[in-house]
Amino acid sequence: MNNDAAKSALIETGKWVSQRGWVPATGGNFSIKTHTGFVVTASGYDKGHLAFEHFLELDTEGKVTAGQGKPSAETALHLKLYQLVPQTRCVLHTHSVAATVLSRFETSHVLTINGYEMQKSLSGIHSHQTPLEIAVFDNDQDIDRLAARVAEHHQHAPIQHAVLIRGHGLYALGNSVNETRRHIEGLEFLFACELERIKLESTK
Repeated sequence: MNNDAAKSALIETGKWVSQRGWVPATGGNFSIKTHTGFVVTASGYDKGHLAFEHFLELDTEGKVTAGQGKPSAETALHLKLYQLVPQTRCVLHTHSVAATVLSRFETSHVLTINGYEMQKSLSGIHSHQTPLEIAVFDNDQDIDRLAARVAEHHQHAPIQHAVLIRGHGLYALGNSVNETRRHIEGLEFLFACELERIKLESTK
């Protein structure tokens, strides 16, 4: 995908994500892999009102080659995910209530979801009986250190669909922008179901 096509796809995606309340204020950041590297949203913009000037173009090493504004510090995590999972073509980072709260409720380093038909919305999962495992990492303002922890985890438990950052949000990935959007929508449904299940069980 060329840079302009990537920006257009992310502008449309930003509207879709924003309408669902998953990127409040100026939260979140989006990227798509291109022929020359990747395009990523610049820091500080409402993702529901993106324009071409709100993106930066980066090379395969994460160096800015075009665009105005400041790259989010979290750009380093986008780059790491592209390096770790080469088939990834799009990374969308969101801040939904469900993802943020559930990531804090889960005290282990892996959130396991099982028994829901919606698990089949995730690529490679064909049954509600196939456990969906999402790695959970403690939030860290040092993004390079966080990216290193993600890379270490990937060596023994490969990342497939997404990662959660505790108290922060979701990074979803896919082999196209449409697949990544499907992964986010499926995961958000599953996160909401899990929160409701936890709530109901706590009242028994």
